Amino acid sequence: MLDVLRFTLLLGLAAWLGMLIFFTFFAAPSIFKVLPRELAGQVIGDIFSKYWMIGYVAGLLSLSSLLGIAFIEKSFPVALIILLTAMTGITFYSGLAVAPVARRLKAGIHSKPEPANKEALERGFRKVHAKSAVLNLLVISSGLAALYLVSRNLRF
Repeated sequence: MLDVLRFTLLLGLAAWLGMLIFFTFFAAPSIFKVLPRELAGQVIGDIFSKYWMIGYVAGLLSLSSLLGIAFIEKSFPVALIILLTAMTGITFYSGLAVAPVARRLKAGIHSKPEPANKEALERGFRKVHAKSAVLNLLVISSGLAALYLVSRNLRF
């Protein structure tokens, strides 16, 4: 059972971190480079529902596996538990609270509002996008720290 939990911890963390890094630093920039801005935004918007779902599942899988390992081994890796809890919480917050605001603002921009309203919506979107980007980078950096902590205990 312990081996299964260790495997699921590593699988969840690796899949999650890999997805975050690939999407953030490779896929999204390439999509915006190749496609017209409007179409790129639509593609990214479509991807986001899957992006968040992977984060939710990987976060819960990693955290529950870690807690199972801690229970079986009668150890309490505080730093790792804090990191995975924060990553999971931030991911849920980003996907369930921040992303809907961004979608509403984007929809408002595309509804052809008056110029003054459009400027306000665009300012709001830039602010929410910046918040989302900071949260995303926080999850990535926490994930790298968590992966480092997990790797210190690997034995072959």
